[in-house]
Amino acid sequence: MIRSAATHLTRRLAASSSSLASSSAAPISNRSLAPAIAKQTARSIHIEKKIEQLGIELPPAPLPKANYNIVCLPPGDETTMYVSGHLPIKADGTLITGTLGPDHGGMTVEEGYDAARHCALNIIATLKSQLGDLDRVEQVVKVFGIVNSHTEFKHQHLVMDGCSDLIMEVFDKPVGYHARSAIGTNTLPLNAPVEVEAIVKIRPE
Repeated sequence: MIRSAATHLTRRLAASSSSLASSSAAPISNRSLAPAIAKQTARSIHIEKKIEQLGIELPPAPLPKANYNIVCLPPGDETTMYVSGHLPIKADGTLITGTLGPDHGGMTVEEGYDAARHCALNIIATLKSQLGDLDRVEQVVKVFGIVNSHTEFKHQHLVMDGCSDLIMEVFDKPVGYHARSAIGTNTLPLNAPVEVEAIVKIRPE
């Protein structure tokens, strides 16, 4: 059963504030690795069944927004996938926009959490598109999150929990239990509030 994200996030925000106080699209064939790495044999769809059971809707796999590939496998290493930064694009194709910092008229932690969750959904959609089978994900090694935020905003880590929680919901321990960094910046492409990239260990075909 899916836990209440809002309740947990409220608790985390309160704990974080206390701690601070006390311490003063359609695939583009020439850019897709799917033909090279997608399974051609029978698939095991345990993760996809779990996604369905959780009531999670994956958006269409996003396309690169400039001159780069959406994922990359280093030469000689077909088990480590570097996933480019993903933005919070909804299933209907709209992009969540804004800057974190409610004290300055910006987005709240809860809104940022939701945006980071959508980043994770887009990353998983890319993995499904590229691998053909989400059960090929052996380990989510690391995610790196960048939060578009006002200088006074200090809860980037709680925003990024939206991404981490979704990954854990889908892949669980130990596969989904990852290392993570979260930083703030004064702007992001297309005025996105969050951008997330990942390193994923995959099972060979």
